[in-house]
This record gives sequence, C-alpha cells and structure tokens, in this order.
Amino acid sequence: MLLTIIYLLASVSFILGLKMLSNPASARKGNRIAAAGMGLAILGTIFLYEETDGTRLGNYGWIFGGLIIGTIVGTLAAKKVKMTAMPEMVSLFNGMGGACAALISITEFNHMAEMIHQPHDIILGDIFPASASYSAWVGQSVVILAGLIIGSVSFSGSVIAWGKLNGKIHDFAFKGQHLVNMLLFLIILGLAGWMAGVYKNANLTVFYLIFVLSLLYGVFFVLPIGGADMPVVISLLNSFTGVAAACGGFLYNNKAMLTGGILVGAAGTLLTILMCKAMNRSLLNVLVGSFGGGATAKIEGGKAPGNYKEITLSDTAVLLTYAHKVMIVPGYGLAVAQAQHACHELEKLLTEKGVEVKYAIHPVAGRMPGHMNVLLAEADVDYDHLLEMETANEQFSTTDVVLVLGANDVVNPAAKTDPASPIYGMPILEVELAKNCIVNKRSMKPGYAGIENDLFFQPKTSMLFGDAKKVLESITTEIKNL
Repeated sequence: MLLTIIYLLASVSFILGLKMLSNPASARKGNRIAAAGMGLAILGTIFLYEETDGTRLGNYGWIFGGLIIGTIVGTLAAKKVKMTAMPEMVSLFNGMGGACAALISITEFNHMAEMIHQPHDIILGDIFPASASYSAWVGQSVVILAGLIIGSVSFSGSVIAWGKLNGKIHDFAFKGQHLVNMLLFLIILGLAGWMAGVYKNANLTVFYLIFVLSLLYGVFFVLPIGGADMPVVISLLNSFTGVAAACGGFLYNNKAMLTGGILVGAAGTLLTILMCKAMNRSLLNVLVGSFGGGATAKIEGGKAPGNYKEITLSDTAVLLTYAHKVMIVPGYGLAVAQAQHACHELEKLLTEKGVEVKYAIHPVAGRMPGHMNVLLAEADVDYDHLLEMETANEQFSTTDVVLVLGANDVVNPAAKTDPASPIYGMPILEVELAKNCIVNKRSMKPGYAGIENDLFFQPKTSMLFGDAKKVLESITTEIKNL
C-alpha cells in the first residue's frame, strides 16, 4: 500500500514537473520536483517492493554501486558539457534510456523462458492464470517484444545521431535504402508476431535475431537523415525511448515507470509534430526526403548569386547605439563561440542607452529542440525578451537593426522564394524586412543544411565576419567608447 502511494506521488511530481518546464521561470524548480519524485520512486522500489511470495530485492551492493557510479558519471558529464555539445549529450543520454528498456525486455524474456521450460506445471500457473494462458502469453510477449524493438531502435539510432551531431559520422545512403529499411522493419514485425502468436514459443535464437535486426534498423533509420533534420530526429527518438520505458512499466506493473514513459512518449511525439510544422514538412518527408548534413551548396552556373558587402565593428556599434529597436537572431554559431554571455552584455548595454532589444527564436534553430532557449537561459537573458517566430515576424518591419549571430537556414529567403530549394515552404524568420540586417559569420560557408543563403547578398544586408564572442565583445567596447 505504501509503495502504491509513493508511485502515485512520483507520478504527480512527473506531471507537475513537466508542466513547470513549459516556463523558463519555473523550469529549474520543475526539474527538481520531477527528479525528487524519481528518487522517491527508486528508493521505494528498492526497500518496499515485494514479490508474490513475500521476498524483497537483494543485492543492495550492486544496486547502490550502480546508482553511485551513474550519479557520478551523469553529474560530471552535465557539468563539463559545453553548450555546443548539448545536443550530442541529450541524444546519447536518450540512447541510454532506450538501451535500458531493451535490457529490461531481454531480462524478462530470459526469465519467462526459464520458467516455461520448468517441468512443474505450478510454475506456469505462477506466470499466467490457467483460464487465460494464451491471451496472457500474447500480452506479455507483445509488451516484451515492443520494449525490445523500440528500445533497440532508440539506442542505436541515438548513437548514430550523436555521431552525426559531433561530426564523427557522416550522412550515408544508398539507392533503394528506404525500401531496404521498410523490408527490414517488416521482417522484424513478422518475427515478433510469430513469436507472440505461438503459445510457449520462447525461442531465444529468434528473440536475439529480432534484437540484432532492431539495432541494425536503428542505424539504417538515422544514417540517411540530413543534419538539418536532426532536431526532429532527436525529438522522435526521445518519444521512442518514452514508449519503450512505458513497456517496462507494464511488465512490472510499476505505475511510476508507466506514467513517466507515457509522459516522455507523448511529449516527444507532440514536440516532433511541432518541429515538423515549424519546417512545413511532414514527418514522412523528414524521414524519407531528408536534406542537409553532407550536402554541398550548389550555385547555378558556378557563380555566386551576387556581391556581398562587409561592415566594420565601429560602424556596427554606431548603427546599434542609435537604433530605436534591435532584434537579435541567435543560431548555432553563437553556441559554437560560447557567446551567450557576451550577447547578454551587449543587450544590457544597449538597453541602458534606451534601445529596445528583443531576441527572435526559430523553433528549429540550433541542433536540438529548444537549443537557443537553453543557451540564452544560461546567460540569464530575461525570458520576456524572447519572441517566438510568429511574433518576431510581425515586428521585423518596425525594427531598425537585426543582428544575426550564427544563424543561417532559419533566415534563408529561399524558403519563400525558391520552389527548387530543399527548404522551400519552411517558415523562417523574415529578417530581410528590417531596415538593416547585420549577419555575423566566420565565413561565407553555407549552413548546416548545405544551402546557399541569398540573404547575404541583399542590399540591406551587411556581413560582419569573425568569432561571435570576440565580435560581440569588440562591439560592446566600441559602444562604450562612443
């Protein structure tokens, strides 16, 4: 009874924590509440869980040894990770969740196979009620196999996503790969259906074949997807991990595990849909018609679409100082340079001089959902200064200066003007509507999607080359000297 109450409290903490994560002002508190609920559920399971025969968990040395090691590794990884590597860490940690779900399925299937092959009928009665043996077998098998398949795909897919995000793995695709993926997926489903449908069919060879094929499918599933679609892929794989964890909750009749898995699965699915909407693409199009990553920008006739003009640091400082309204557009280049604090310093300095400063945030800016929000929150940027894409687009026409910091594809006008562009139809930040647009980049190299950006060659656009952090610090110094 006490354990049930603990699981209920943990489930409530997950829901409350998730709700609080929707607002940066309460996000940290929400995270702590959800973590406390998870800690309570873990301790309750360790000390209060009982088997049907009254026995409790043992091996406390192994259990707490694993908890201590995991806590140390997780804490060190979280403290040392740079903001540029945050997407990789999220993807890798998500993959670990999928691996755990798959291992749970493997453990439970081996346990079920051992009990089925026992000579005494009473053992079978302990697993399934005699009146519903077949239906119970099917239900148990489906949950175990679903957890195995989904968890394995999430694990291997997340590892590939991690490698692609940090540049260690490049896009790979061969002709007909999507057909091969579909065939592989159907084989996995066919084998799983056969195992679940045949009563007492605890075939370990087929079970581990499904495991290996699921890992292979996860690799083939993510490999051809372009770098520009990584935010969607990370969100989708996150939902997979949640569903796999929910399967574990079903197996153990664990309410907290079930609730947590469902919340992660549902949140990941909704976020995936929102990411696709922000890119004006269907999920099927992302998975089958991906773009970016390994692409090389192609310019018609081998010529640049026009000439670009540069602006000096002093001219930039003057333009920003005497503007009435400035909009800052952060991108992955800001994260690479670790320039969020320098950007906030510039914002505060301009605000002191009477300039209205806002941030325009594109939903898929960066390399994971919410990357820019997390980046700016680390620098204590006021959340009220962050504008969503729709609101920002309404204000660009009344903005004196737009300062684009390392963003590329999310401000590319080709999404509106070029039907042949891979990003055509994707909603963008319409920075070209402002009176002046200053783009800070290291070079004229195309962005993560490998697509040339016509914005750089427009009359109102000026290029400011250099490392974002150094550039912002220099601008701040120039403004102070005015």
